[in-house]
Amino acid sequence: MNRTTTSPFDIKSASIQGLSLVLRSASLGVIEADLAARVASAGDLFTNAPVLINVAALTADGTADKLELTRLINLLRRHTMRAVGIVGAKGLLLKQAQALGLMEEEEVQPRPRPRPAVPEPDPAQASVPAANAVAAPPALAASVATADLFGDTAVAAPPMATLAPEPAASATSAPEGQTAPTRVIDRPLRSGQRVYARGGDLVVLGLVSHGAEVIADGNIHVYGPLRGRAIAGANGDAEARIFAAAMEPELISIAGTYRTTDKPLADDVLGKPAQVRLDGDKMLIEPLKS
Repeated sequence: MNRTTTSPFDIKSASIQGLSLVLRSASLGVIEADLAARVASAGDLFTNAPVLINVAALTADGTADKLELTRLINLLRRHTMRAVGIVGAKGLLLKQAQALGLMEEEEVQPRPRPRPAVPEPDPAQASVPAANAVAAPPALAASVATADLFGDTAVAAPPMATLAPEPAASATSAPEGQTAPTRVIDRPLRSGQRVYARGGDLVVLGLVSHGAEVIADGNIHVYGPLRGRAIAGANGDAEARIFAAAMEPELISIAGTYRTTDKPLADDVLGKPAQVRLDGDKMLIEPLKS
């Protein structure tokens, strides 16, 4: 009699939302003081977060070997963060990191959202007289800036390619390079729930409660009160925005630049329709006017 053997486990690919600690100093005293202040103002954003320690800048200026890695790992642990990998380490520091169980990771630049495919012109329309033609809107040129969650200085990256008008959707298959479809959530999000729109925009048709978290590589639209955390441009898109019918968030973040509501929002946006965007490395919260 044959019996079907069921495996006691499955191995599948997974992704982890983590943080990058980009070091610009090897001094633990300086790091500790600044980290304590940032963690205190961020609520539970960093709680139980996996962290990649990026020492590329220290390696470049020759100070990486001065970093006391064991003390840094213990410092992160005291703030409930867990060091899981190291970026940009070489020589003795890399060997020490490996002995401490850290994975060696490569430095990855954030990717802009894919550019929509440009449709081929219709030959029948190519000869339309100029007098009857309608001027197309100017193409949007965008640039990407990245900022780590532990720093407030944006690092300029190469400009994105010029965006062309999006072609009509195909009834068969999506063109190569087309952006991911918008993810729509048609129910309220309760405390402890998290939704991530990978590669595209996120639309929530109801309330985002305190303790809930909405994340998107593109824009976030909340057609109800936004009272939890909203993280747009999660893959480094500094052109992403956050829109809410009632702006009351615990935390807002775009491309790694974040703000908590320990500093109250202005009266013209608190609890009212508003948008969040970046202007360089400055976060702007503006009312939406009808």
